[in-house]
Amino acid sequence: MGRSRTVLILLTMILLVTGCRGAGQGLRKITFLTAFGAAGRDAFVWVAQEKGYFRDAGLDVEIKLGAATAENLRTLAAGQADFANSDLIGSMIVAGQGTFTDFRAIAAVHQQSLVSIVAPADGPIKKPADLAGKTLGAATGSVNQLLFPAYARTAGLDPAGVQWVNAAPPQVPALLASGRVDALSTFLIGRPGIETAAGKPMTVLPYSDLLPDLFGNAIMISSSLAVSDPDLVRTFRDAALRGLVDTLADPHAAAELLHQRNPASAAAAAEGEITLMAPLTTPANGAPLGTIDRDRVTRAIAVMVENGLFPAGLTVDQVVDFSLTPGS
Repeated sequence: MGRSRTVLILLTMILLVTGCRGAGQGLRKITFLTAFGAAGRDAFVWVAQEKGYFRDAGLDVEIKLGAATAENLRTLAAGQADFANSDLIGSMIVAGQGTFTDFRAIAAVHQQSLVSIVAPADGPIKKPADLAGKTLGAATGSVNQLLFPAYARTAGLDPAGVQWVNAAPPQVPALLASGRVDALSTFLIGRPGIETAAGKPMTVLPYSDLLPDLFGNAIMISSSLAVSDPDLVRTFRDAALRGLVDTLADPHAAAELLHQRNPASAAAAAEGEITLMAPLTTPANGAPLGTIDRDRVTRAIAVMVENGLFPAGLTVDQVVDFSLTPGS
């Protein structure tokens, strides 16, 4: 009787261990790259992870901190990430210039470009023309600097009439706070963090005032993943967008979670970012969250060609996989 009981206990333990192993092995491991360090604009992926949306979809997602547009696309192309949050317009520019072409956008996080000039409200920069002869700071390889020539020409400025100081993403606000630059070319939703670092209010000049039809961040994949595993792409996309819905509904909770996972990220600044970006995430005409409108992408490419950012020839299907976007 004792022996039978011992055998039964051993069998039960084996089944439990095997079951736990099977549950862990059932999750597919993938890597997601944030757009720009750990900031409010990326909080949605931590929310989706925390709430189990990825786990429920059969995914084990590792979140890595990204740098800027060009660097993120480089990491994606090298197979070091499966999904990346990256600026769609900046990605179009590097694709049009022939630098990186092995990517496809599958969902828009922001329906409008966030790129802006941010300058001290008590300083001399009040309008685009005031940028002439000034020094601007930006993240190395970011869309902010890539897109500036089009913004400058539209404003009647010589793009070569400004000087640039580049820095890693986390150090960009310090460029302005330390007085090394007159203004920053960065995302408008970064204003709360910049104001905190500088200890003063800021004036924001959005690029979108002069360059309409430009998108902001989008979830990117490699073009090969679009072909090899479209079901995985849709599964991740839907889980991530569920996280975005919850983030927009409760910016405070999302910001607190971001801070818990990344203590160097200030919760108050992240909450400010999320609040500012909320109205920029809603597609027109009641389309699903994350929608990428083909006509707007076509117009955006035309604007960049007209302003000399890259030669004609880039097509919308070279940058967006419309078979994998929401509502497709």
